[in-house]
Amino acid sequence: MTLRKSEDVIGKMRQDRRVLRRIGKEEIMNGETKMKDVFSYNIDINKNAYLNWRTNKHSHISNMITIARGFMRSSILLGEQVLADNWDKKADIVIFPILFNANHAIELYLKAITWTLNILLEKDMKIEGEHNIKQIFHVVCSRVNEFEEERERREQFKKLTLNLRKYIEELFAKIGDNSSGKFKDNMDFARYPFSQKHINHFYIDEFDNVVIDLENIIERFREIGDNLYNISTHYLYDRLEALNEVQ
Repeated sequence: MTLRKSEDVIGKMRQDRRVLRRIGKEEIMNGETKMKDVFSYNIDINKNAYLNWRTNKHSHISNMITIARGFMRSSILLGEQVLADNWDKKADIVIFPILFNANHAIELYLKAITWTLNILLEKDMKIEGEHNIKQIFHVVCSRVNEFEEERERREQFKKLTLNLRKYIEELFAKIGDNSSGKFKDNMDFARYPFSQKHINHFYIDEFDNVVIDLENIIERFREIGDNLYNISTHYLYDRLEALNEVQ
């Protein structure tokens, strides 16, 4: 942890103590029940979520990796909770945020890797692509092949992203749509039951069951998330920041 970050954390901890003391006084003095603000402290520090403790206003790429990690972890945690207790078949509805969170995490990781490699390759671009993870992954593969001169490193990247590649191929076989003559990725399939033109997504019109093995997908998302985290932090810290320190 850098000195600046350490000082920031200490400052926030001191601020926490002041705020928590104030909360206690307000609770004693105020006998009326009122709606508590969403952005407010809990007297128990372990029941607070700090949006800016793991981020830094000067580190855009690192912030993307942090949020990506949160989305992937939330996807896995949701899946694990459902596996532990699915007597009411909640999996049938919770699967949608599980898929959305994992796909958004993948998108953020890939965009963070793209941005880092664009800087290393001295390209005048940052984030490329919108929400189409197949397209963004294609860009990442292209950047890695351009940046990595050693064949062994390129092969290592392919091995680490094989699970991701297979997942994207299977996903896009379901959600890809060429019916209008123009490809539509339908990456919103886990957020809405239909497209922007109110055309049902694949699982709505399917007569047979559309099923996902939760144990399998949790394990696959865990591996995909771990590998993307390692790749993204490797290029950011081991390559880009190491290069900046040398210069």
